[in-house]
Amino acid sequence: MKIKDLIKSKIETKFPDNQIEFSEYLDEFCVKVNKNHIVEISNFLKNDEDLKFQLCEDITAVDWAVRTNRFTLVYHIFSLKNNFRLKIKSDVDESDCSIDSVSSVWGAANWQERECYDMYGIIFNNHPDLRRMYMPEDFEYYPLRKDFPLMGIPGSLSLPKK
Repeated sequence: MKIKDLIKSKIETKFPDNQIEFSEYLDEFCVKVNKNHIVEISNFLKNDEDLKFQLCEDITAVDWAVRTNRFTLVYHIFSLKNNFRLKIKSDVDESDCSIDSVSSVWGAANWQERECYDMYGIIFNNHPDLRRMYMPEDFEYYPLRKDFPLMGIPGSLSLPKK
């Protein structure tokens, strides 16, 4: 059985009531899950004996600007056992711009979630240390959002003195 079929079969068996979408584009396999189940599904993918997705390589977000679910979080995970990369996607609406943290599943997610918080303003519930990484703590804006001006906001950030 191909690894993609195994992933699909195991997820559908383990989570029959969840609305999970599977897609493939340019040989990249993707699982789209409801944000309320991200930790549960991540735990399963990491700890299942046949799958063993033990490495979270990257977490990023996409700002669609006008969609109902404005943001899509994208998790890139890797199974050393199967030498296979998987994308997990989950939509987050701007009205409730939060999702549960997967840093309890993959320690490497800690800083990646902090970066998404700092740049997009997405809150990661139950994160052990959610604070800004690049921008000052009192900075009111999120630079990677589509509504942030390309040249920045004049006067919003003091520049170093010469």
